[in-house]
Amino acid sequence: MTLRLMASISRRKALAGAAATTALLAAPAIVRAQAKALKIGVLLPRSGYMAPTGQGSHRGAMIAPKVLADYGHHVELVHIDTESNVDAARIAAERVINEGAHCIVGNVDSGGTMAIAQVCEQHQVPLVVNVGAAPQITEQGFKYVARNFPHAGMLMGGGLRLIKNLLDVTKLDAKTAVFFYANDTFGQAQRGALDALFPRAGLPFLVTDHIAFDPRAQDLSLEVTKIRASNPDIVMVVTRGNDAVKLIRDMVRQRFLPKAIISPGSSGMFEEEYYQNLGPLADYTIFHLPWANPRSQMAQALESAFKPAFPNYRFPVECFYVGFTFEALLVAADAFTRSRSTNGPELMKAIRETDIADHIIIGPPIKFDEKGQNVGIPSASVQSRSLTPTVVLPVEVATMSPMLPMPPWQGRT
Repeated sequence: MTLRLMASISRRKALAGAAATTALLAAPAIVRAQAKALKIGVLLPRSGYMAPTGQGSHRGAMIAPKVLADYGHHVELVHIDTESNVDAARIAAERVINEGAHCIVGNVDSGGTMAIAQVCEQHQVPLVVNVGAAPQITEQGFKYVARNFPHAGMLMGGGLRLIKNLLDVTKLDAKTAVFFYANDTFGQAQRGALDALFPRAGLPFLVTDHIAFDPRAQDLSLEVTKIRASNPDIVMVVTRGNDAVKLIRDMVRQRFLPKAIISPGSSGMFEEEYYQNLGPLADYTIFHLPWANPRSQMAQALESAFKPAFPNYRFPVECFYVGFTFEALLVAADAFTRSRSTNGPELMKAIRETDIADHIIIGPPIKFDEKGQNVGIPSASVQSRSLTPTVVLPVEVATMSPMLPMPPWQGRT
């Protein structure tokens, strides 16, 4: 073989190798499509003032891989604590994406969720919101966000309708109400939704005052003094676990009892911390939220996995955060199973095409509109009875009838 021929062959091999390398680099979707599991960053506030909420959601994430695998979905989860801090959430999102996450699920806190959404948009990595109601999450025009949770308007609208139903069913005579809310992103969103929707809700009472509080405050005695001065029939609240405990304790100390304490659409009054700290004083408060469907086959499978993993926790109490966190992971995993791709745009396209009939929370199949919002999630009226969240409305899914007005604080056993 001549030197000229050998050189020609060598050049052809080199060119072929370079072309193959170029083609490989130019087609990352093909390479990534071969991944056996979807790598998901689970970003939750497991410390700080939102720790109870984040830890409840974390329990849902911990049991999810096994249940998802039983349904043919394979995921690898990376858990990061966002510390109830917006900056920490942003940093965590950058970190987990740089470490190879194909998707992010989180963050419970709406402020932190917005920060994560901005990072995901930059990197073209899908974010599936498990819990977070601030409207701007799906109103900012993000292309890589899907929220399987009601926004504030949906929560407030459904909550006000259910308050009207409660008054009709219990024949409660209510003339005035006070709106008591956290002064964070979520609370402000709920205040805005109330202002927009209440005039058209057809309720027989007036909202005479709006009282904001700092969720980091040690107690709520000053705020409860303001509520007491208004002497409303109904206290409508936007709280989380710590806030709800502080609110009830200060109401008991000041010997103030309205006819009803109702959340039109927030957590707090069903968390285990709430029951453990208040005992019988926790009963008869009402919240309006989407709730787990006990008739769902997938919800039953999730509860079966939850009990041995967390024997010190009750699924009927935990099912809200556990259920929504699991569903967010289900949305991502289902999209991966259908698309067989971890490429951001392809995975996001599959997420937008989600149509999951068998899931955890009551309501129709999980679907997203053009903004990435699931608009089909209904709420239920849930009252604490014997230290257990109990569905009391709508009638077709209720297991007990609502009881109002609330009985006195004194004498409860």
